[in-house]
Amino acid sequence: MPRKTNTDKSDRKGRSPAERRTPRPKPKIDFTADALDFKNVALLKQFVTDNGRILPRKYTGLPAHYQRRLNRSIKRARQMLLMK
Repeated sequence: MPRKTNTDKSDRKGRSPAERRTPRPKPKIDFTADALDFKNVALLKQFVTDNGRILPRKYTGLPAHYQRRLNRSIKRARQMLLMK
């Protein structure tokens, strides 16, 4: 028996463009490159979720170079027990 093909697109599952998920609010980026330090815990907490996960570049909007420095700083702050 041949497979039924549905040409009606209204039965598709998924979200329509109008029902998209609202984007996560991006943190305000007003700091210098020198401020990305493991001792600057107030700044680093803006880039970490409540569960302690580091936000990806998609949400932070940082260039790749700064994102790597940010990750390194957050991990160092965790090792020094400045952050959870």
